[in-house]
Amino acid sequence: MSPSSIQNPKSRIQNRVTLRVAGLMSGTSADGIDVAIVDFARKSLSIVAFGTYPYPSPVREKILAMPHDGTTAEVCRLNFLLGGLFADALMHLCKRSRVPLSSIYLIGSHGQTIYHDPRGFRSRTRLIRSTLQIAEPSVIAARTGITTVADFRPADIAAGGQGAPLVPYADYFLFSHRGKNRVIQNIGGIANLTWLKAGGSTGDIIAFDTGPGNMVIDRATHNVTKGRLAFDKNGRLASTGTVSRPLLQRLMNHPYLRKRPPKTTGRETFGHDFTDALLRKSRLSLADFVGTVTAFTAHSIADAYRRLLPQYPDEVILCGGGARNPALVDMLRKELAPAAVLLTDDLGIDADAKEAVSFAILARETIRGRPSNVPSATGARRSAILGKIVPGTRT
Repeated sequence: MSPSSIQNPKSRIQNRVTLRVAGLMSGTSADGIDVAIVDFARKSLSIVAFGTYPYPSPVREKILAMPHDGTTAEVCRLNFLLGGLFADALMHLCKRSRVPLSSIYLIGSHGQTIYHDPRGFRSRTRLIRSTLQIAEPSVIAARTGITTVADFRPADIAAGGQGAPLVPYADYFLFSHRGKNRVIQNIGGIANLTWLKAGGSTGDIIAFDTGPGNMVIDRATHNVTKGRLAFDKNGRLASTGTVSRPLLQRLMNHPYLRKRPPKTTGRETFGHDFTDALLRKSRLSLADFVGTVTAFTAHSIADAYRRLLPQYPDEVILCGGGARNPALVDMLRKELAPAAVLLTDDLGIDADAKEAVSFAILARETIRGRPSNVPSATGARRSAILGKIVPGTRT
């Protein structure tokens, strides 16, 4: 291995016209690791391979117990454990898809969020915001030999932003349209939108977390089935339940929904404690409860469109795990009419892969020295080059 390649990992990557990049991602639901291998050619891309690798149950339980039930030692150990799992996931996908690991020049890893505090706290006269994503990139780079870009959120926070949402830049790259106002609606553990003005620039982007995505639905399903189901597969429970209008109205009065952008949220607001408290007070049947919290996700998304966007979209393009829930998608189609509701699949990007693809895009921008946060979305004072670069060991 040449010393120059260690000192300057950008040297053999940043000026390539074509580039193969892997994007690694695990969302707030902590279902597992999404891996996308992407080929870039000038202003276009194609997905070479995609796979999702579920966490072992004990690992997922540890992640979801963080940070309130985790010691510093446990966070430290989990960071390195996840780094190995992320590397393994990429190598498994390469083997399964017959993609040579050596053909990948760069990895972009979002990691696993275990704490996100966009509201921050006061230290004397200064507001301190913070965020923590783990899955040690040094382990990923060492195991794969590939230069790895990770820890994307802190640079935006250092520039005065909330560190989220991060994907609007990628949404613009993939889905901006000259003649249509579009919203890219991701439904992961948390739901977030990117509003793209017809013919607009990155300066016109509006993006924020609308509220819960799958997080409350998943926890409710787990609890009401006593752990038998981790999520409401194909929306079966929700589709057989009746929505409780009184409970839905109470949920829609949540203070987060009243806030104006820029805003982000996470497990700290809509996590286990939130759902468990609702269940303790509920007298609804299992199906009715899951149906009602599913309606909460749909209504909170639609409410954000009506109150917080400058124009109603012509098209809404769904991605994330919630796009695979027919009950939720049917509710969204009713709530968002007359906008057309599509999936990113309809535009050539697998809805499950889209977030991992986004971090491949962000990694490419970072290695080329280009800012990729969107200050209008995060509230940052300036544009910032995101992420930290860990050189690979491969010559």
